[in-house]
Amino acid sequence: MRQFIREIENKSIAGEKITRDEAIRLFEIADSSQELFQELLEAARKVKESSFKNSVEFCSIINAKSGRCSEDCKYCSQSAHYATGSDEYGLLSYDEILENAREAESKGVRKFSLVTSGRGIESDDELEALCSIYSRLSEDTSLMLCASHGIIDLSQARELRQAGVSTYHHNIETSRSNYESICTTHTYDDRLDTIRAAQKAGLDVCCGGIIGLGESRPDRIDMAMEASGLGIKSVPVNILMPVKGTPLENSPCLTKEEILKTMAVMKLILPMAHIRFAGGRMLLGDMQGEGFRCCASAAIVGDYLTSVGSNIQEDKRLLSGLGLSPSI
Repeated sequence: MRQFIREIENKSIAGEKITRDEAIRLFEIADSSQELFQELLEAARKVKESSFKNSVEFCSIINAKSGRCSEDCKYCSQSAHYATGSDEYGLLSYDEILENAREAESKGVRKFSLVTSGRGIESDDELEALCSIYSRLSEDTSLMLCASHGIIDLSQARELRQAGVSTYHHNIETSRSNYESICTTHTYDDRLDTIRAAQKAGLDVCCGGIIGLGESRPDRIDMAMEASGLGIKSVPVNILMPVKGTPLENSPCLTKEEILKTMAVMKLILPMAHIRFAGGRMLLGDMQGEGFRCCASAAIVGDYLTSVGSNIQEDKRLLSGLGLSPSI
């Protein structure tokens, strides 16, 4: 079994695709003993370091428009379908966004993203307002700008790129076969269409999903393989923190070991992509360092959309203790 893990490690470092069956077997081997679980993590570490050495990329997001979303994603506190008490407000002013961006930049963050609730960009006026914000941020900061505005078309993607956006964030969330169990108001293909439109417009795409939705391990593998097939180089991994009022409010939280096994297998599937810690990583507690050491070469830092996230200075201290450093 150790030999199998080493074979997959070498295959991944060489840039060869691992199969779905091989990925499932990695999970099964890691289940069999603590020693083999550690072997899997060590293989993921070697694959991560082969691409990213000891650097960790920081990015930060701002919840630029919150709540009243028309979509029924069953994990989301911002959906209008559920009573969660989530904040509701329209697009923030430029001054509010700039203050947040400059604070992130002053702490060593390289990438900054506006995230807005809703199915997509709701009107030409909203698109114009967003493009104005991005254009001004390009002038007033040195940040690489990312955008996350739901389902968009090619024309909108091109306008965002012209305004200074370099990366579009749009998760597939889970596997195709599991998608209808978490959202019925738009389709998995709607998400793929947005990703391809962004890519056609010349934008990089950040695309991952959420684990802990009640999905199977093969669902997680299929999600990672879809990202690989799309050529994604940044794969955020969110870990569900159940929100009261949503259909998933009583979902059991994943164990620390299950989270790390999943991230390790994803690293082996996606050797050239950043596996990016996103929402919910606090569930790892004192094992966050192990996640950075072995699996994650990037992280969303600062506060997240509707929950308190990580403290940037604490993350820096954690990385320093591991011999890792934020990429500058």
